[in-house]
Amino acid sequence: MAFQKSTLFSPEHAALAKFAHALSHPARIALIKILQNKGEACCGELVAALPLAQATISQHLRCLREVGLLEQRNCGPKICYSLNCEAMRDFCHSFQCTLGTDTANEPVEVAQS
Repeated sequence: MAFQKSTLFSPEHAALAKFAHALSHPARIALIKILQNKGEACCGELVAALPLAQATISQHLRCLREVGLLEQRNCGPKICYSLNCEAMRDFCHSFQCTLGTDTANEPVEVAQS
């Protein structure tokens, strides 16, 4: 049986790595900032706000959605996106606890997909 190196790490560390990976692209950070300012936006609005193709924006949105950082709802034929602020807070808190910068609380479990 093949040995996977990912089994060497705790599930909490694996989940944090997924969140960190989702935040590791400047376009995704820009999307989060736009949604933070607007509250909610449909894909067309996000495409108009960034110098990227619609397909590229959709891929970045999917990446953020897969780790639970975005929520989506159907707005007729469009899909609107908003931040999942609770997931973002949980990620930030867990990251701080893991790094030892928040010793008052134990790490909280982040959403795993």
